[in-house]
Parts: sequence; C-alpha cells; structure tokens
Amino acid sequence: MALQNGYSINSTPLDESGDTTPLLKKEVVDVDDSVPPQCCSARCNLAIMMFFGFSVVYGLRVNLSVAMVAMVNGTNSQPSLNSSVGHECPVSSHGNNNSSQTPDQPDGIPQYSWDSPTQGLLLGAFFFGYLVTQIPGGYLAGHFGGSIFLGGGVLGTAALTLLTPLAAQLGPYWLFGLRALEGFGEGVTFPAMMAMWARWAPPLERSRLMTLSGSGANFGAFVALPLTGFICHSLGWPTVFYMCGGAGCIWAVFWFILVSDQPGTHPRISTREKHYIINSIGKDGGAHGWSVPLLPMVLSVPLWAIIVSQMCANWGYYTLLTSLPTYMDTVLHFDLRQNSFLSALPYLGGWAFAVISGVVADSLLEKELLSVTAVRKIFTITGLLLPAAFLVAVGYSGCSGVLAVTFLTLSTTVGGTSAAGVFINQIDIAPRYAGVLLGITNTFATIPGVVAPIVTGYLTKDHSLAGWRNVFCLSAGISVGGALVFTLFGSGKVQKWALAEEDQEQAETERDGLIPA
Repeated sequence: MALQNGYSINSTPLDESGDTTPLLKKEVVDVDDSVPPQCCSARCNLAIMMFFGFSVVYGLRVNLSVAMVAMVNGTNSQPSLNSSVGHECPVSSHGNNNSSQTPDQPDGIPQYSWDSPTQGLLLGAFFFGYLVTQIPGGYLAGHFGGSIFLGGGVLGTAALTLLTPLAAQLGPYWLFGLRALEGFGEGVTFPAMMAMWARWAPPLERSRLMTLSGSGANFGAFVALPLTGFICHSLGWPTVFYMCGGAGCIWAVFWFILVSDQPGTHPRISTREKHYIINSIGKDGGAHGWSVPLLPMVLSVPLWAIIVSQMCANWGYYTLLTSLPTYMDTVLHFDLRQNSFLSALPYLGGWAFAVISGVVADSLLEKELLSVTAVRKIFTITGLLLPAAFLVAVGYSGCSGVLAVTFLTLSTTVGGTSAAGVFINQIDIAPRYAGVLLGITNTFATIPGVVAPIVTGYLTKDHSLAGWRNVFCLSAGISVGGALVFTLFGSGKVQKWALAEEDQEQAETERDGLIPA
C-alpha cells in the first residue's frame, strides 16, 4: 500500500498533527485486493521464529531467578526462624513447614551462602553486559541487516549459559562476570529485531507482527519459570542451565537456515508478498548507511519521551522478573514448585494481552479511527497506569498469597498492552533508524535491570512486609511518571531528521508550495 507520492503510508512529511491525522491517507492507492494473506507468509514465519527466539532469550535471562532459590543455602542466607521480622507471615499458612528453607537437592549438588545483597548483584549482573551492546548492535544491524546479530546473540548467550554451574562453583565473582557476558551477547537481540522489522513489516501490520514476535519474552518467562522450578526440584539446579543453553543453540540452527534480512533476499517468499512488503514500506525500509543524525536524535523530544517511559515501565517489569521468586519464597513461603508456577502466572496474561493489543492497534489504524500518536499513547497509558495501581495493591495484600498472586497477575497482564504503545514507537518516528533508536532506548531502559534488583535486595534485607511494600510502591510511582511523560511528549509521526535527504528536500519544496507568497 504505497502512497502516490512515494512515501510509505505513515511517513508523509506534511503530517504536522500527529494527534489528529489518521495513519491511512485518502490518497492511498486502493490495492487491498493484492494484499497477500498473513497465514503461512514469510513475514508471519519470521514473527513466529522471533517469538520462539525471544522465548529462549527470556528463558536464558530468568532461569537464575528461580534457580537462585535452590542454589542458596537458606540456613545461612535467611533470617533466623525465631526472627519476628523475617517471618511476619506464618510458614504454615501454605502447609509447607520448610518452605522458606532451601529445597532439597539431589546428592552432590552444591549450594552457596550468598546473602541478599550478593544475590541482588548476581541477578542484576546480566544487565551490566546488556547495556554495552544495545547501541552498537542497533547501529550495525541497521547497516548490515539484523539476522546475523539476532541469531548470533542468542547463540552466544546460550553457549555461555552452559558454563553457569562451573562459574558458580568458582565463586560469585566468576558468576557475576559470566552473567555480564551473557548480557553482552543478548544485548544485540532486540535492536536487531527492530532493524529487521523496519524492512519486513508493512506499516498497517507493524503492531501485530512486532507484538507477536516480542511477546515471546513473556511466553518464555511463563514457560521457563515453572519449568526451572520443576527441574531444580527433580534433577538439581545445574540441569536448568544445561537445558536452557541447549535449547538456545538448537533454535539458532533453525534461525540461520530459515531467515533472511529482507524480503528481496528471501529464497522462499512469493513474488506477490515481496512486492507488497517493499511497496508498502517504501523508501523508509532501506539501510541507513554509516552516518546517522546523532544531534537531531539527541534533541528529539519524542525520542526522549520513549526513553523515559521505557525506563519507568522496565523498572517494575525487571523488579518482578528478577525478584518475584524471592518474594514468593521469603514472604509468602511457597515451596519451590508452587513458587515457580505462581511467579510465571503473571507472564501468561502479559503474553496474551500483548498479542491482542497489537491486533487491536492495527485495526484502529486500518479503520482510520485514531492517529498513530493517539494509539501509541492510549496503549502506553493503559499499560503503565493500571499495572501501577495493582502493584500498590500487592504491597498492601499482607500475608494473603491469593490476593498477592491475583494482583501481580493483573498487573503484568494489563501491562502487556504497552507492547503496542511505547515499546514499538521507535519504528513510527524513524523507520530508517529503528534499530539504532531501539538500541538507544533499550540502553537507558536496561538501567533499571541493573539498579532494581540491587535496590530490592537492600530494601528487603529483613524480608519484611514493609520492605516489600516499599519495593512495590516505588515501582508503581515510577510507572505513573513514565505514563505522564509519554502522554505529554510522545509522538507517532515520522520525524523530519529520519527522512532520506531527497525526501527532506521534497518535503521542504511541498511545504514551501503551500505557504502563500
């Protein structure tokens, strides 16, 4: 669906009213009859491969969160059983008298005496490396294509995961370094995904394709958390890392065989689908070359709105991702198998709502009911404000495991709607530089992944309800701030600096022609 003037359907340079102008202009050529079906298409297959890829990615990322419960010697790391602070909630409330102690491990499986701050540092170590490769990965993926970086990032992380038991045995510093290296390898994956979709996703299908592929993260957390608990209990915690690492290596083989960087080089795509994708994306789908408009990016208010909002949203997400199993264990006293299943439950709802929100967002745009800006803001507000309210409710749910799990599930479920909001906004404002922008925004958005587990570790030293209430209320307040910033300063229109030089010149010429002498 290309415009008659050559621009893709959401990139007309004359669009100065991102809040009111529908995505689909009246001058769009009516070629709906030539749109190939999504089912079994190359672009849908790419989304499915990415979905499973990010499922593996998040399995590799969260396995330590649950395994930590089994790796740590609870007798030395937890408060005394006689401590009224450490056991405000009665252990017997769930019928597991030893639930807060380290679960039994098969003979010969080592356990370690790591205190809460050390555990927080180890859980946050991944993100130290993850920070480093976001921007370089996005830049290189935008120039060379994203498939090698996405596949290579997952493969490298998976291979390093196989060494986790050895690193833990050598000491916490070795494990910290290994987890940081895993983050280093995985840091290129999301920017590479964005760079690939800039070349593959027709504008009116962006939301559903990108939310489907990105929702693999929530699905991976949902599968990995209970599976990790079961494996830890049955086979010992080292087996978790061997199985997750092996799964990542197997996925990488299929990725490199089946995936191409762009429609024009895909060996199995139909001619009809290839022409549809290329024509609908237009000039915005090309590589950005070696130079990027750094100063305009730095001065771009919509870009900073994405950065701040994603940082705020990720604070709560990473807090739950890394620390929820610890909360389930030390406060609610669920045993390891209950813990891992209940920790995973919120991500099932988040996965479902992310996929649904993408379909709804595309439908609103296709029917010209709302502008891109309005759609992104609505889904961002919904995905940040409502989860914040539920997090506050978790903080005041006391010792009720039912209430706590219910509110946590509702928070993460509704939070999935932000997948069709701020988390794909980079491709709206600068399709050509989408990979670079996601690298920039994800670099800042990863900072909470480093800081949040450490802050949580210090706030919950005594494993008290008050400490965890502070954790949840802090996350909620930060989410509210992110929703406010994006509401005021977010945009869904292509920025002038993101257009190709010839497009900028044409835009200036057309704009000058509209100004009366």
